Amino acid sequence: MAKKNDESIEPTGRKNVVCRFCGQKNGVKSGYVNGAANCGRCKLPLSDEPRKVFANLHKNDYIHPADAKALAALKAIPGVDSALKKLLAWTGESAIRVAFMASAVKVTPKQCPDLYAKLEVACGTLGVDMPDLYVQQNPIVNAFTGGVEKPIIVLHSALVERLNDEETLAVIAHEVGHIHSEHVLYLTAARLLEFLLNRSVAALIPGSEIIKLIVSMGIASALLAWARRAELSCDRAAMLVMQDPHVIGRTMMKLAGGTFASKIDYDLFLEQGREFKKQYDESRLDRFWADVMNSGLSHPFPIWRVAEILEWTESGEYEKVMAEHAS
Repeated sequence: MAKKNDESIEPTGRKNVVCRFCGQKNGVKSGYVNGAANCGRCKLPLSDEPRKVFANLHKNDYIHPADAKALAALKAIPGVDSALKKLLAWTGESAIRVAFMASAVKVTPKQCPDLYAKLEVACGTLGVDMPDLYVQQNPIVNAFTGGVEKPIIVLHSALVERLNDEETLAVIAHEVGHIHSEHVLYLTAARLLEFLLNRSVAALIPGSEIIKLIVSMGIASALLAWARRAELSCDRAAMLVMQDPHVIGRTMMKLAGGTFASKIDYDLFLEQGREFKKQYDESRLDRFWADVMNSGLSHPFPIWRVAEILEWTESGEYEKVMAEHAS
C-alpha cells in the first residue's frame, strides 16, 4: 500500500524510498529513518522531506547586490565587451575543450555516474542545460566554470576527495549557478587574466597587446573585482538547490579548515561568520582590510561567504524566492 508519494512497503517488510534529488527508487530496511541510507544512484542521503525545483527562475531573483553593482561598474567602462571578446578570440571554445579532454576525466552516465547524477540534479533544479563536467587531478581544493558559448565545469580531485556527497552537490550547484547567472563569458575572461597577469608568458602569446590595453583601461581590476562578488550569487544558487543552509555552511567550514574541519565546532564556526559580517558592516577599517586582503583571491573568504548565505536565509529573502518561483 502507498505510504507517501515517495514511499511504499513491500510484502517482505522492506520499504521503497524514491530519492528526492534524482528520483531513483531505493529499497531500504523497514526500520529506515531519514538520512540513514544513501541513494544508489546519486549517493545523496535518502529522505522523505519535500524538495522543490524551479521552472521559471530568473537570475535577478537571487543575484547578490554586490554582484549586480560590480557588474554595472564593469559594463560602464567604454569598450569593455569588445576588449574581452578580443581577449577570448585566441582562447576559443576548442582550446578549452581540448585542454580538459586531454588532461581530465570526463564525467558521463557511465564514468563517475554519481557525479553525473548530481550534475543532473543541479541543472534540473535550476533549469539549466547540462554542461560537460570534468574531474582534474589537482591538489588545490577548487572548482571552476569556463567556456565561451558552451560552458564546462571542472572539479579538482582534491575537492571531490575532501567533501561528502551533499557538499559535492553544493559545489556543483554553485558552478551551475554561474551558468544560470550568465557569468560564464566574463568569468572565463577573469580567470584567463588571472593566469596571464601572474606569468611572464603573457608577453609572448597572441593577444599580448589586448592584455596591455585591458589593464590600462582599468578593465582587469574591475573584472576581477566583479568575479569575486559573482561567487556570492552562486552560493545563493547552491542554496536554492540544496535547500539547507547548513550544507553550504559545512562546505565553507571545510574550505576554511581543510583536514582540520573534523575537529571544528560547527556552531562556533557560524558565530565566527556572523561576527565577521557584523564587524565588516560596522567598521570602516575592518571593511578596508577585508577588501584589500581579499583582492588577491579568486573567491571571497569562506567565513565571508557563510556569513552572506546566513544573512540571506535568515532575512526571509530566500524563503520569498522559494515561495514565488519553486514548485
